[in-house]
Amino acid sequence: MISGGGTGGHIFPALSIADKLRELNPETEILFVGAEGRMEMEKVPAAGYRIIGLQIAGLQRRLTLSNLSVPIKFIKSIRKARKIIKEFKPDIAIGVGGYASAPLLWAAGRLGIPTLIQEQNGFAGLTNKIVGRKADSICVAYEGMERFFPADKIVMTGNPIRKEIVPATEEMKQEAYAFYGLDPDKKHILIVGGSLGSGTLNKSVKKWIKDGCPGGKNLEIIWQCGKYYKPETEVFMKEAEANGIGGSTLKQIHYSDFIQRMDLAYAAADIVISRSGASSISELCAANKAAIFVPSPNVSEDHQTHNAMALVKKGAGVLVKDSEAESKLMKTACKLIESPDKIALMERNIAALAKTDAAMSIAEEVYRIA
Repeated sequence: MISGGGTGGHIFPALSIADKLRELNPETEILFVGAEGRMEMEKVPAAGYRIIGLQIAGLQRRLTLSNLSVPIKFIKSIRKARKIIKEFKPDIAIGVGGYASAPLLWAAGRLGIPTLIQEQNGFAGLTNKIVGRKADSICVAYEGMERFFPADKIVMTGNPIRKEIVPATEEMKQEAYAFYGLDPDKKHILIVGGSLGSGTLNKSVKKWIKDGCPGGKNLEIIWQCGKYYKPETEVFMKEAEANGIGGSTLKQIHYSDFIQRMDLAYAAADIVISRSGASSISELCAANKAAIFVPSPNVSEDHQTHNAMALVKKGAGVLVKDSEAESKLMKTACKLIESPDKIALMERNIAALAKTDAAMSIAEEVYRIA
């Protein structure tokens, strides 16, 4: 039984673990438990797995009336989780973070079911810190996690990623150029704001376009704006084209709400601009891509800054603060993409941090304690 979700950063690692469990033992039955109305309720069935939703929500960081209903929903979710566990009779409950992990792992622990949590970040999230106290095993991706969890329960595995994310071959690059309709003679920047999109990254690109796309004459951009921001992005791009804003570079900007073929998007990119969620960082390591990180300030314990700094300190990334992104981000990107030696060094440094067998390591740990 696997629980968690909310964003692609939780869902895709969970699916990677499930795939590896099935690969090791095709007879394994897997049931996902997610939060109703969240992304996992769509993505998990699309990957071929069954999922049950809990009516659970997280606390808002600002004071809102919706926070008053959170304790009630949590209690109801624990009751439903107990019912699900008693019916499914799992050998182990796995939590990957997100709203649904807490009630499921709490209930599993009380019913004597072994539990394993996977903490993706360099600074543990609240849910995992709570359920980790009683977990049988805690799989982590960063050093120093004994600050949050019992040292004897920690297993260094890295973060599981989609199996198709690998260093690009020349053949993959050519396929990527054809897939996205790119000019192989130009340089390419991939901008990804996570599965839900990033307002800051979108604003930064829009400002650069309004300024006339300085330094962008020889660039092509793959811009993932996110589902929430897609309508306003479409309006902006149409108005920019109608008013001649952005010059000829505007036609070299390919935008979409979600990228289906991330393997090809990475393959096409010379550099990547990204938030610094744990899954994004792990995929960039596996793809060996030079990256500029813009940590989101809207996350618990500022964990994205901790994630990004772990790479910056090793010369494997560049950090631009969220508050400075609109004025600095695209300037930094245009400067970096004209520095092939620096890009090559960053690629070597980030490649050294890749842990491509994380899903296997976690699956083996699951079978060890189940």
